[in-house]
Amino acid sequence: MSSTLRPALFTDYAVIANWINDAEACARWAGPRLAFPFDSAGLPALLAKPEAQAFVLIGADKEVAGFAQFWRRDAQRVHLGRIIVSPATRGLGFGRVLCEQLMQQAIAVTGLSVVSLRVYRDNPGALHLYSQLGFVAVEAESNADVLAMEYRV
Repeated sequence: MSSTLRPALFTDYAVIANWINDAEACARWAGPRLAFPFDSAGLPALLAKPEAQAFVLIGADKEVAGFAQFWRRDAQRVHLGRIIVSPATRGLGFGRVLCEQLMQQAIAVTGLSVVSLRVYRDNPGALHLYSQLGFVAVEAESNADVLAMEYRV
């Protein structure tokens, strides 16, 4: 699979916005602070976080296949968030490639050795992927709906 991780461009956000079809999908992807519907032109500002970096995965066909961000969570951890793969490419391995490349980028940029993320417990595909990538559950930071996970370099 030939794919490239690159910083997200303003024009990429219109593509990503089309992947979110309802309020529930929006909240699960971006959290409760992003109201649905949203203006795709304003999405870069709506997703902005201090020190956050946004990336897209570009497939061999030069189309946006995925999106994700990372930001420094604290002095020890970099957090991966807002991870999403195009509905047209789900199940084809793009999620794995996106996460692997994002983890490498996050570790290289921040120099931190712990990578964290949060995943809905009712998302077996994502749970399986993150486990395969070496993430382990952190129940003390989890709740009934969302599992916190960490990867240690």
